[in-house]
Order: sequence, then structure tokens, then C-alpha cells
Amino acid sequence: MPTKTARVADLVRSMVHDGRLGEGDPVPSTRALAAELGVARGTVTAAYEQLDGEGYLVLRHGAVPRVAATLTGVPAAEPTSVHDARPHPTLPAHPHAVVDLQPGVPNVAAVSDRERRRAWRYATALPVEARYPDPVGEPELRRQVANQLALSRGFAPDPRRAVVTAGTAEAVTLTVEALARSTARAPRVAVENPGYRAGRRAVAAAGGVVVPVPVTDQGIDLDALRAAHVDAPLDAVMVTPSHQYPLGGALPVARRLELLRWAAAGGVLVLEDDYDSEFRHRGSPLPALAVLDECGVVVHVGSFSKVLDPQLRCGYLVLPASAPADRRDGGVQHDGGTTSGEAILAARSGRGATVASVVQHALAQLMASGALRRHVARCRRDYRDRRRLVADAFTGIPGVRTRALDGGLHAVLELERPAAGLVARLADQGVLVSDLQDYVVEGSGLRCDGIVLGYAPPSTAALRVALATIRTELTR
Repeated sequence: MPTKTARVADLVRSMVHDGRLGEGDPVPSTRALAAELGVARGTVTAAYEQLDGEGYLVLRHGAVPRVAATLTGVPAAEPTSVHDARPHPTLPAHPHAVVDLQPGVPNVAAVSDRERRRAWRYATALPVEARYPDPVGEPELRRQVANQLALSRGFAPDPRRAVVTAGTAEAVTLTVEALARSTARAPRVAVENPGYRAGRRAVAAAGGVVVPVPVTDQGIDLDALRAAHVDAPLDAVMVTPSHQYPLGGALPVARRLELLRWAAAGGVLVLEDDYDSEFRHRGSPLPALAVLDECGVVVHVGSFSKVLDPQLRCGYLVLPASAPADRRDGGVQHDGGTTSGEAILAARSGRGATVASVVQHALAQLMASGALRRHVARCRRDYRDRRRLVADAFTGIPGVRTRALDGGLHAVLELERPAAGLVARLADQGVLVSDLQDYVVEGSGLRCDGIVLGYAPPSTAALRVALATIRTELTR
């Protein structure tokens, strides 16, 4: 039997869905609705907070609660299940009904307006300096990145090893340019297949040679990686060890150590893309490769795109840790005698700063004030609830395997049939998803049938409807 809180939340949802409440309309105060329904005020408060998290209401301290989103004319989905026996709701047929579930975007609306404005006010109030920005990044942001990694990923790099980048792709570009500078040839970079599209495009754009390596249920296939190195020596390997993108496998600790030993012995640089490690939904977080790195082979790459907003275009890399004492600056030594850390810094200086100082100062303030940690904690709870909705929606469908739900902001539905027609049919109904085959390295001969969907950006109401639409297509 639903709790009193759930019944109050259901009542407000139904009023939004049937049009009695529209976008921006005020809802009764918690005191007034509690008196009308004969329940405790705390019950209504809890229901309103739940609806705020789901995207139905906007709650602001000292302001009247208001409706944030409406799906007028769409029947409310059953709160206990997305796929009961009754007919599924469908999206209204108008351009604004599109629900974009293409992966890679967080819930940008979850950022506290008050804390965001405070950070931007702080950044814009700083004295204007007559100088070009430091190519490696503003010192305060680099300090905050190091502090955050100590809290969330278990290693505390010297802030001088942190380098600010315009996102993950630029971190990859800088590393490949550094390898080209050190080796005086086109670097060979192994990438996961299927894997991160923008990353391998950055490798190619920087003059590198992309070497596809298959993955297993636990991440990159180390046997296949060793075989690729035998065919022709590799200079680097780009991996997503904590949540393989997009299939979701996590490389066990023993395999991580095996990868690092192999890389150190072969003079191979390891690019660790730690893209969504903040959002682990099941099991304990695994240590970052950088934590285990004793030989200076790991470039740790992170981004604020999956945490805050991809439009910030800001990320970072951490140069390899100090290697044995006979090395000058840490990192893999290349033919020309330059370490990877030195070469990356040279590439960064050559390109100059690519992230505006005001953006860096605002991000540093969000981190220093604790606002980023609070935001991540709120999102983690919200994403876990959305993950449950996705898992429930596709349970028990023949020929469908749900993957990548242990963490992150997306899910993969592996299918026993080609997905291209499904992607097109869903787009016709206003639900946008990605084809899993698009993540496969071109020309590799690998075939992956499935779809990839992101569940972070839409309101929970829109997500429920979109999941029901997908399920209907899968069960036809």
C-alpha cells in the first residue's frame, strides 16, 4: 500500500498531467494542503521535496512552490511500475514534446540557482588583471581539483600536476600532441571498441593512429591489448576503467594492476578517462588507476561536463605521478629523453589557455564552498531513482539485455536485432536515443546491436513516458 507521502505526490502529479495545474502555477502551501487532506505537514513537505527532485515542482526558500514542468493531456504513469498491463501513455504530437535521451548530458537543472549565482558573482567581482591567463590553469582551480580528487578518488596529487583543459577531448588532444612531439612520428593509441567517440576522433585529429581493442564485460580486453602491442608498438592506451563507455564494465583491481605493469614494461602511456566516477549506484567505488600507479604511466583525465554542465567546456588532466628517482619529472620516458609530463606541459603552453578565467574562478568557488559536493550528493540520489525506473522498464523483455546501470548517467539496451529501425521509429514518436553501433570504431568489423539512452536531463515525468514508449516498441 502506498505511503501517505506517495499518495500526496500522486495527487499533485495527476493534477499536472490532466492540466489542472500548468507550468508556473503555484501549488498550495504545505500547511494549507496538510489541513485540507488531514495529514501531517511533514507528509506534504516530504511529497513536495520528492516532486521537486522529479522535476514537477520548483521549491525555493521563502518562495511559493510552483509547477516546473507539465505534460498536459498525458495520463500520469503508474508510480510503482512503468510497464503494467494498461495501455502506455504516449507523447503529445507537437514539436515541444521531444524527450532527448541521447547520452552524455547531466541534469543541468539540478544545480542550485542560489549557489550558481553566488559563484558567478564571486568570479566577476575579482579584480581584472592585465595579463594573459596561465595556460595550465588558474592556481585556485588546480588546488580545488587536487582537493576534490583526494576526497572522491583517493589520491592527492600536487596541484602543480593538474592542468586545466577544455574538456576530455582536449586532454586527449594534448596528450597525443605530446607523444608526437616526443616520438617524432604519428603515435599509435589503443582505444576501447566500442568506446568514446569524441576521444578517438581527438586522437585522429591530433595526428595519432587509432588502434581498436575489443572489450569484455569487465572492460578492455588485456589479452587483445597485448596482441595489438606485439603487432606494432603502442604509445598509449585510452581506457574508461571504472565504467567502460558505453557498455559499463568495470576493470577489477587485479586487472588494473596487470594493465599498469604491462604499460610500465612496454613504455606505454595510459589515459584514464574517469568521466562519471562520482555516480556509482551499486557496489563500492574502485580505485582510480592513478591511485595504483607507481611507475608514472597514468594521465588521469576528468571533466565537469558530466557533473555540472557540458556548456562550461572545462575539464582537467593530472600529469603522471613521479616515477623512480632517476626520472626528472615523472612519466614515461620517450626516445627523445623527454618525459610525458614535460611534453604535455609543452603542448599546453603551445596552445595557450582555452578556458576563460572567469569560468575557472566560478568553478573553483563552487568547489571551495562545498556547493559542488552538495550538488553531486543530490544528483546521486536522483540518478539512483532514475536508474531504478530504467531497470524496471526493461526487465523481462525477450532479446533485450540492460547494461551500464552500475553507475553513470546512461544505460545500454543490447538487442538481438538491428537497432537502426528502432532508433528511427522512436525519433518519429519524439524520443531521441543513440544507436550503439555508432560507438564502434569505423572499419573494425565489429557489430553491436542496441541503443544507448541517457536518463539524467529530462524530468522524471518525461522520463517515465519516454521509457514506456521505448518498451512498447521493444515488445512489438
